[in-house]
Amino acid sequence: MAAYLLTYQHIPIARAAQLLADVLGMNVSTGWVSSVLRQVAPALQPFTDAVHDAVRRAPVAHFDETALRAAGVRWWLHSASTEKLTTYLLHPQRGRDAIDAFGVLPGFAGIAVHDGWHPYRTYTEVVHALCNAHHQRELIAATETHPDQDWPGLLIGVLDELNVAAHTARDLDLPELPAEVLHPMITRFDKHLADGLNLHPRNHIGHPQGGRPRQSTTRALLERLHRHRDDVLRFAFDLTVPFTNNQAERDIRMTKTQLKLAGWRTTTGATTWLTVRSYISTTRKNGVHTLTALHNAITGNPWLPTNPATT
Repeated sequence: MAAYLLTYQHIPIARAAQLLADVLGMNVSTGWVSSVLRQVAPALQPFTDAVHDAVRRAPVAHFDETALRAAGVRWWLHSASTEKLTTYLLHPQRGRDAIDAFGVLPGFAGIAVHDGWHPYRTYTEVVHALCNAHHQRELIAATETHPDQDWPGLLIGVLDELNVAAHTARDLDLPELPAEVLHPMITRFDKHLADGLNLHPRNHIGHPQGGRPRQSTTRALLERLHRHRDDVLRFAFDLTVPFTNNQAERDIRMTKTQLKLAGWRTTTGATTWLTVRSYISTTRKNGVHTLTALHNAITGNPWLPTNPATT
């Protein structure tokens, strides 16, 4: 119960001790509560190894990263997850070195869903899918910046239509979008994108301090959508791929809640917390009762993922 309160309900140590004392009718010290996660995390090593391997072998996985503070210093939290699995890495860096240390993308044979951050793209052997929630936000900004131009709103519309069509096809257990549905919408996407590129030509005037010419925010967006067109539309070409990277964002979001309420005074404490959080997140995704899962881990029998093809 103490591990659950600290890592899933985000209850600070003193309040968790008081809650347990009130419920159990016995004295519960804050020192004992603060030691609980250090006792639980080592029991989860078999789970940590298994879930890491299962994400690496999953057909589709989501990736994200965010800055956080531990021991008064900025660190980077990296996440790799699926609908059924969650794993984290706390690392002092954000880029390729940290992703390599995480060890999921190196050798990953599935489809990596992410927000398009450049270091993910350096894994050229990986099939990529981009988060369209990010694109829609940028396209909405383009409609506000260029209210006299139709292409941003039209691109938003065709992306929404493709997303609805993909959901409908999955609901009907279709293996793919029918060509007569897919091709006209892809043609419209390409046309609206070409219209935007024509209205916002490249800037060929060099930067005053040297280097490549700087492009406008709108041109940069259009070029990304054009350059990575297949990754933007991956969700329509492959129905196993979601429209957004919301899975990763949900799995990483609650760490921000923890920072606001309690935070971590040491990196060891942060890593320990994340280990237990990964376990609770994954077991809940798989319909396993949280307190039962924690009890089993503490008594030497942690829940383990068994089939990455379905998790």
